[in-house]
Amino acid sequence: MKVNGERLEFIPPMTVEDLIQSSDHKPERVAVLINGKIVPRAEYSGTFLNEEDSVVLVGFVGGG
Repeated sequence: MKVNGERLEFIPPMTVEDLIQSSDHKPERVAVLINGKIVPRAEYSGTFLNEEDSVVLVGFVGGG
Protein backbone atom coordinates (compact mmCIF):
# COMPACT_ATOMS: atom_id res chain seq x y z
CA MET A 1 0.00 0.00 0.00
CA LYS A 2 1.16 3.53 -0.68
CA VAL A 3 0.42 6.33 1.76
CA ASN A 4 1.12 9.85 0.52
CA GLY A 5 3.30 8.39 -2.21
CA GLU A 6 5.47 6.21 0.05
CA ARG A 7 5.30 2.44 0.35
CA LEU A 8 3.90 1.25 3.68
CA GLU A 9 3.88 -2.34 4.82
CA PHE A 10 0.96 -3.34 6.98
CA ILE A 11 -0.59 -6.42 8.50
CA PRO A 12 -4.21 -6.89 7.41
CA PRO A 13 -6.85 -6.32 8.48
CA MET A 14 -6.23 -2.58 8.76
CA THR A 15 -8.93 0.07 8.64
CA VAL A 16 -8.62 3.73 7.74
CA GLU A 17 -9.09 4.47 11.44
CA ASP A 18 -6.14 2.17 12.31
CA LEU A 19 -3.96 3.94 9.74
CA ILE A 20 -4.82 7.38 11.11
CA GLN A 21 -4.13 6.25 14.69
CA SER A 22 -0.70 4.99 13.61
CA SER A 23 0.12 8.34 11.98
CA ASP A 24 0.70 11.82 13.37
CA HIS A 25 -2.75 12.97 12.18
CA LYS A 26 -5.78 13.63 14.36
CA PRO A 27 -8.94 11.92 13.05
CA GLU A 28 -10.98 15.11 13.29
CA ARG A 29 -8.38 17.10 11.32
CA VAL A 30 -7.66 14.80 8.39
CA ALA A 31 -9.26 13.98 5.04
CA VAL A 32 -8.65 10.56 3.50
CA LEU A 33 -8.68 9.54 -0.14
CA ILE A 34 -8.34 5.93 -1.24
CA ASN A 35 -7.56 5.43 -4.91
CA GLY A 36 -8.73 8.98 -5.59
CA LYS A 37 -12.06 8.70 -3.76
CA ILE A 38 -12.87 10.59 -0.56
CA VAL A 39 -13.74 8.40 2.42
CA PRO A 40 -16.41 9.93 4.67
CA ARG A 41 -15.26 10.29 8.28
CA ALA A 42 -18.20 8.14 9.46
CA GLU A 43 -16.77 5.24 7.41
CA TYR A 44 -13.17 5.30 8.74
CA SER A 45 -13.69 2.40 11.18
CA GLY A 46 -15.45 0.19 8.62
CA THR A 47 -13.24 0.83 5.58
CA PHE A 48 -10.56 -1.82 5.22
CA LEU A 49 -7.36 -1.19 3.29
CA ASN A 50 -5.80 -3.49 0.69
CA GLU A 51 -2.20 -4.00 -0.41
CA GLU A 52 -2.85 -2.35 -3.78
CA ASP A 53 -4.49 0.79 -2.36
CA SER A 54 -3.09 4.26 -2.81
CA VAL A 55 -4.02 6.39 0.22
CA VAL A 56 -3.68 10.13 0.65
CA LEU A 57 -3.93 11.65 4.13
CA VAL A 58 -4.43 15.41 4.10
CA GLY A 59 -4.14 17.17 7.45
CA PHE A 60 -5.93 20.44 8.10
CA VAL A 61 -4.16 23.25 9.89
CA GLY A 62 -6.08 26.00 11.65
CA GLY A 63 -5.11 29.59 11.56
CA GLY A 64 -6.41 32.96 10.87
